Amino acid sequence: MDHSAPVTATASQDSTLAPLAEPLFRSLWIAAVISYTGSWMQNIATGWLMTSLTSSPMWVSMVQVALSLPVLLIALPAGALADLVDRRKFLLFTQSSMVAAALTLGILTITSRCTPTLLLALTFLLGAGAVMNEPAWQALMPDLVSPPKLGSAIALNSAGFNMARAVGPALGGLVIAAAGSGTAFLLNAVSFFGVILFLYKWKPSFHPAGQVTTSISGALLIGLRYTRQEHRITAVLVRLMIFSLFGSAFWALLPLVASRFGATGYGAMLASFGIGALVGALLLARARRTLSFDAVAISATVIFAVGLFGLVRSDSLLSSSIFAAAAGLAYLSILATLNLVIQFVCPGWVRARILSMYVLVLQGGFALGSILWGALASHTSVRFSMTTAAIALFCGLALAPWYRLRQNSSIHGAHGVE
Repeated sequence: MDHSAPVTATASQDSTLAPLAEPLFRSLWIAAVISYTGSWMQNIATGWLMTSLTSSPMWVSMVQVALSLPVLLIALPAGALADLVDRRKFLLFTQSSMVAAALTLGILTITSRCTPTLLLALTFLLGAGAVMNEPAWQALMPDLVSPPKLGSAIALNSAGFNMARAVGPALGGLVIAAAGSGTAFLLNAVSFFGVILFLYKWKPSFHPAGQVTTSISGALLIGLRYTRQEHRITAVLVRLMIFSLFGSAFWALLPLVASRFGATGYGAMLASFGIGALVGALLLARARRTLSFDAVAISATVIFAVGLFGLVRSDSLLSSSIFAAAAGLAYLSILATLNLVIQFVCPGWVRARILSMYVLVLQGGFALGSILWGALASHTSVRFSMTTAAIALFCGLALAPWYRLRQNSSIHGAHGVE
C-alpha cells in the first residue's frame, strides 16, 4: 500500500475531500461529527456543573482525571481487542455504554440529584467507553475507504473532530445558559445514535491481517515487543508524555480561568481553541513541506507554552480567547505530527495496539498532570500553576535531541510500500 501519496500530496480540495465521495465513509463521517459535537457539549457541561457544585480547584481538576484515568486501566486491552474481535459489535457496545452514562447523568442533573461524587463516577464511565472505543475506531478507517484515500480519510476525521471542537463548546455554552447542564448531557446521549445506527446496519467482514495470537495477553506482549524494537515509536511516546503531562494544565484549570466570564465565556474560549486547531490543520500541511517534524513540534510547543502564560494574564475575554486560539493551533500541530509519525511507522497488523499505547500515554499524562496542577493550584494559585506548566514545557524541549522525530522523507522511504 502506498502511504507516501496521502502525506506528500498538496492540500487541494479534491485530494482532501475525496473520501467523502465514498458513501460508507461519508455516512459515518457525518454521524461522527454530530457525536463529536455532543461530546464537546458534554465536556463543557461537566466542567461547568462541577464549578457550580464546588469551588475547590482539586474537585474541578478531578473532572479531567475521571475522563483520563480509564486509559491507565483499559487502553492496552482495548487495543488488543480491536485487533482480535469483530470491531462492529465492539463499537456498538462502547457507543451504547456511553449513551447510558450520558442519559443517567442528564436525568440526575435535571432532578438536582447529582453530587460531585456521582458526576465524577459517571464521567469516569464515559471516559471508559471512549477509551475502549478509540483503538477500534481508528482501525476502522481502512474498511471504509479505498487504500489510496486512507491518508485523506484520517485527515478528514481529524478535521471533523476539530470542527466539533469549534462548534460544540459554543453550543454547549448556549444550552447551559438557556436550559442547564442536564439538557446538554441529554443532547450528548442523543448524538451517539447516528453512529450506532450506521454500525447496526453495516455488515463488514473483519479479518485481522497477520494476526496469529488468539489471547489478549499474547497480543499485548507482541505489541510491547514491537514498540521496544522501533526507536521512532519510543521517541513519539516520550515526546507525547512530556507534552501531555505539562500541557494538561490547560484542560485541568481552564474552567477556573474562564469562570469570571460565565458559561458563555467558557464556551467562547473553548470555541476559540477549536478554531485555532482548525487553522493549525490548514497551516500544518504547508509547514511539513518546509520544516522537519522536530521543527514543527518544537515551534508548536513554544506557542502552546506562550498561550498558557498569556491566558492567566489576560484581563478580557477577547485577549483570553486569542491565547486560547494560539494554544489550539499548537495543540493540533503537536498531536497531529506525533500521530502521523506513529501511524506510518506501524504495520497494519499491530497498528491498533500501538495506537492504544499512544492513547495510554496521552490520556495518562493528562490524568497525572491534572492531579498535579489541581493540587498545586489548591496550595498556590491558578496563575502560578499555569505559569509553572508553561516553564516546564520550555524545559522539556531539552530532551528533544535525545528523542528526535525522523524527517518526513524518512517515513516515506520506510513505508512507501506496505
